[in-house]
Amino acid sequence: MRSDKAAMTALEAVRTAGPEGAYIAAGFIRNRYWDSLYDPQPQFPEADVDVIYFDATYDLKTRDLAYEASLKLVMPDVDWQVRNQARMHTFGGHDPFQDTETALRHWAETATGIGVRLSPDGAFEWLTAFGFDDLFAHILRITPVMKDNDPEGFEARLQAKGWLKRWPNLKVVRD
Repeated sequence: MRSDKAAMTALEAVRTAGPEGAYIAAGFIRNRYWDSLYDPQPQFPEADVDVIYFDATYDLKTRDLAYEASLKLVMPDVDWQVRNQARMHTFGGHDPFQDTETALRHWAETATGIGVRLSPDGAFEWLTAFGFDDLFAHILRITPVMKDNDPEGFEARLQAKGWLKRWPNLKVVRD
């Protein structure tokens, strides 16, 4: 990640202009790592950059939009998607999440349930809902919550995103 100038610039932008305690998650991490497993590396534009944080005291979408606008000033070519995880439980009809890690456990795939941010001294701080094993093993695994609530959504994501074309050696685990 340190050798990826765009990734480091995005992490710095979130540290300075994003929500306090925010992480960049999902495809930002997964795509970079899985692309690095191939020679030549797949060349795909960054779809969006998912920024996640948790603030139970103010969970209106307007704050997310304000952070997106601030980040756009720093990196205008990035499609920032800022989401306060304190309100995201409503999309799946779940009980309120207690923190960001709990929210990540409700995402679709284990390898996307990973976030990273820069500490004030520039070190990486990682948050993993399911660990790094599936990411490092090149496994796309449905999360327990997704399996119980929307397995068809997992299949739809797999097809719509074209991941098996992008990463032909990807192992898909549905159970």
